[in-house]
Amino acid sequence: MIVGGPPGAGAAGTHLTYCTNIHPGETWDEVAHNVRTHVREVKARVAPGASFGVGLRLSGQAASRLAAPAALDAFREELDRLGLYVFTINGFPHGAFHGRPVKEEVYRPDWLEAERLAYTDTLATVLAALMAGRAAGEGSVSTVPGCFLGRASSDAPAAVAHNVLRHAAHLWRIREETGLTVGLALEPEPHCLLETTADAAAFFERHLFAPGAVAAFADRTGLSRAGAEEALRRHVGVCLDTCHAAVQFEEPADAVRRLQAAGIRILKVQVSAGLRLLRPDGAALAALERFAEPVYLHQVVVRAGEQLIRYLDLPEAIAAARAGRPGDEWRVHFHVPLFQDALGLFQTTQPFVAGLLRLQAAAPLTSHLEVETYTWDVLPEEHRRVPVVDAVARELAWTLDQLGRAGS
Repeated sequence: MIVGGPPGAGAAGTHLTYCTNIHPGETWDEVAHNVRTHVREVKARVAPGASFGVGLRLSGQAASRLAAPAALDAFREELDRLGLYVFTINGFPHGAFHGRPVKEEVYRPDWLEAERLAYTDTLATVLAALMAGRAAGEGSVSTVPGCFLGRASSDAPAAVAHNVLRHAAHLWRIREETGLTVGLALEPEPHCLLETTADAAAFFERHLFAPGAVAAFADRTGLSRAGAEEALRRHVGVCLDTCHAAVQFEEPADAVRRLQAAGIRILKVQVSAGLRLLRPDGAALAALERFAEPVYLHQVVVRAGEQLIRYLDLPEAIAAARAGRPGDEWRVHFHVPLFQDALGLFQTTQPFVAGLLRLQAAAPLTSHLEVETYTWDVLPEEHRRVPVVDAVARELAWTLDQLGRAGS
């Protein structure tokens, strides 16, 4: 749906949706079923009389299937019939994302691999086809932050940048051929090549927007140096995930200022919250063990005085605390419902989300807002006792309320 502008305002407003990665579905048939059922139900609750944007998540196999012209035509017709449109795609997880352990494999293939480039090229082509003739403004595809930190050798930044530049040329060609703009949004995440907004700013300045990268892009596209830099800055930016940034103890205004000072576009904000707890005692650690589930990584950042200590996954942090290193405050990468400021013994990073939305309401940072609580089906049972459609509708309502309060 469009907020910050009247119905039909298109790019003049901000598009708000949720990411369909909350619904299990790896094949195109499963994704299409989720759209015509779950997404349709959410629309009926939050935007019954208006067009509703879809934050589509496509696996590699689903993207290949949808890329067929007949499948695209059929899906476009179905979207029109349901009052839906697609403006953003989550291109982070290429393979299976629900029902079995993914952990660090969620980043593979990464931007060191040709398969990631091919997959993301397909996603951008699909998104442009779905946007054609619709008032969706620009499109965005969010993606992995380069690679998992364990694969980040000294040569990794240059290798990642090389493939990102190749993809940016694909995005430039889409714009030249169709007039449609699609952007690639690298999404900083704990324990990855790009962990923080500071990492992102440094990577863009040294490897994507540096003179050598601009010259290589100019050679690839035939643009002038000035035109190449303009195109690169238009087509490549970041996805600012509010859970990830809060887990890193960043502050909303500082994160935004850092990216803007580097001339990096915030192509999408993923509106999400994580867990927060102060110096855990035995009861808190016992309760936290119930969040240490086997499917996803739950990176932890612990503040101990002025130091930040990072753990790859929740069990490691719990073990360190029990060994006498509890720290002062914990932030846990476990996406929790936005509308809850506490879960049992734990607080959430909801204040960071509210702060970022205040900035968005005061002066739009992005035109793409996407609620993303993909961990719904692995939350401890007592925290997910409402149907998922109800939870998504409540999260969108909470987001709209925060934007409304900030803008009033």
